[in-house]
Amino acid sequence: MVVMNLSTENWSLIKRGAAEIISEAELQAKLKKGKPLRVKLGVDPTAPDLHLGHLVVLRKLRAFQDLGHQVVFIIGDFTAQIGDPSGQSATRPTLLPKEIWENAKTYQEQVFRILDPAKTDVRHNSEWFNIMATKGGLMELMKLATAAQMMQRADFAKRYEEGAPITLLELFYPVLQGYDSVAVQADLELGGTDQKFNLLMGREFQRNYKQEQQVVMMMPLLEGLDGVRKMSKSYDNYIAFNDPPNEMFGKIMSIPDALMPKYFELLTDLDLAATKKMHPRDAKVLLGKTLVTQFHGEAAADAAAKEFERVFSKKEMPDKVPEHKASRSPIGLIDLLAESGLAPSKKEARRLLEQGAVEIEGKRMGEKDSLNVKTPVIIQVGKRRFARVLPSD
Repeated sequence: MVVMNLSTENWSLIKRGAAEIISEAELQAKLKKGKPLRVKLGVDPTAPDLHLGHLVVLRKLRAFQDLGHQVVFIIGDFTAQIGDPSGQSATRPTLLPKEIWENAKTYQEQVFRILDPAKTDVRHNSEWFNIMATKGGLMELMKLATAAQMMQRADFAKRYEEGAPITLLELFYPVLQGYDSVAVQADLELGGTDQKFNLLMGREFQRNYKQEQQVVMMMPLLEGLDGVRKMSKSYDNYIAFNDPPNEMFGKIMSIPDALMPKYFELLTDLDLAATKKMHPRDAKVLLGKTLVTQFHGEAAADAAAKEFERVFSKKEMPDKVPEHKASRSPIGLIDLLAESGLAPSKKEARRLLEQGAVEIEGKRMGEKDSLNVKTPVIIQVGKRRFARVLPSD
């Protein structure tokens, strides 16, 4: 594997968008050795979809790969049973093993849209933790950290002050993530700024195990479509890798203007000075085409841009509206939204109706409403989703 020289240009590429590096001097020293670094990222498969918030870190990993380094992508199938407490105000719900493995499978499929498989070592942390659990190794690991250390975390301290529950498993989570770095002998670990405590635990444990300490690189958290909270499926403010082209483009066009510089810096290689001079709408079109092209190809991006212009600028109905034959009539709207695919589940259908996001012939519908489908009818959900519902007969 050929490693690129640490030129000014390459160092600028490495640093682009990074919020903090601990430390820059250590990272430069490692890079100057001219040997491929083992660049670690750990992700717990707690949900089936990756979104643009994940893309921030994945792009940085790809940048290191392009410079000749090896990525170690750890799927936290063991730690997902606990759930990362970073930034959480309450204990995460427990996932079933089947859910974890199904999510893990989709993660592997999605990350290779960004990463180079030939330069990626995919690991599952159950490889070492299952063995440690049966041989008593976890007990020894627990001796290397104290409760006082864990309570230094801002989120734990806040929950403690508020009287919110903190489980012993949550206290143990940073220890497990820290040991992941020991298990794969990471030279560098990437994560979001909310991961700082966990990332530094990796350095601490490597020191305890007589390894050279990893460098920590933290990337900013990407705000979602609401422009306030970090992008998350929990907040329903995300743009998923698997979103269809038209939906992905439409969501990007709804991003608050103030976030455009950050999106360009973290999600593209485009010249930042040039994009700042653009009109916000033109900048969003460029961003939309750039990201849709990455996930769906240039033709799909061009088509999505034209469709958005036609539907939302000219207030026309989409050319192609998916059709669905109702299973019965009358039918409750919660059931209809779920079975037609306008909502992924009945729970989500109920939420959409509660928020007033569902319209039929210009009338806003509620969760208790039903539809007597005698003739074809168009249902609109939000600004971008439509379906033509046909009679069941």
